[in-house]
Amino acid sequence: MINIKLASTYLYLLIYILLSSGVILYNKWVLSPKYFNFPFPITLTMIHMGFSGAVAFFLVRVFKVVSPVKMTFEIYATCVVPISAFFASSLWFGNTAFLHISVAFIQMLRALMPVATFIMAVMCGISKPKCDVFLSMWLISVGVVISSYGEIHFNVIGTVYQVIGIFAEALRLVLTQVLLQKKGLTLNPITSLYYIAPCSFVFLFAAWCLLEKTQMQVSQDQNEFNYWIFFSNALCALALNFSIFLVIGRTGAVTIRVAGVVKDWMLRALSTVIFPESTITGLNIIGYGVALCGIFMYNYLKVNEVRVSQQSP
Repeated sequence: MINIKLASTYLYLLIYILLSSGVILYNKWVLSPKYFNFPFPITLTMIHMGFSGAVAFFLVRVFKVVSPVKMTFEIYATCVVPISAFFASSLWFGNTAFLHISVAFIQMLRALMPVATFIMAVMCGISKPKCDVFLSMWLISVGVVISSYGEIHFNVIGTVYQVIGIFAEALRLVLTQVLLQKKGLTLNPITSLYYIAPCSFVFLFAAWCLLEKTQMQVSQDQNEFNYWIFFSNALCALALNFSIFLVIGRTGAVTIRVAGVVKDWMLRALSTVIFPESTITGLNIIGYGVALCGIFMYNYLKVNEVRVSQQSP
């Protein structure tokens, strides 16, 4: 007898892994000067946020698929605005990294996400430093350093962009936990995009006016804007956003982290096939193996922490 609930869970995880991998590879192809050659990461991210916000608006206000939450100006200003700012920053800097470093190396650097999240959680006062957690952080960091040392096409600028994006994403996750839970606000996938995507679009638009607007005008005079490419790219990004919230709601944050590890390995293999410049060295593999040990140790500690908190009266 097939367990329908378990089968649906694995289906959601598979959809998340495929969409996440697809969006990353698609963004790399669009932004890379060697392929589609659209070197405007802010513009691409802004298109994603604008499209996601518009779809969420129609689902909430026109088709009334879900109802908006009770949002006051104080909650919007103190919760939604800072979360949106760091969400926009993480996407902006993460996409900018595609211009300078390979997909395989980006995924190796993303092993730093638990480290960044832990540091931000300690700074915000929602986590306390522990020896076992510190050991897992140390393993991850050492592994990433080894991978970086073994990277053939190492680029300082691309690495800095990616690390900044990782810490921005970590701060967004921590702020979401601190601010929204403190206010007792619960957002589903649609309402999350309804409130956060338009605000993120505004932040990106300000950056776009300062950094990319003039270059875009020159480029548009020379090349025709391919609307189908950007529509399909934005559609994939929207589907990914929905799938992330769906998987977390059905399985939990720990499961999606483990699924992320599977996705990272698959991305490395795919990226070397699709993008020949994404060469993986033996030192890369050794370094990521060390980081992976730290990630599994961190996830194990988090699972035990949740289990203890659930058993305590």
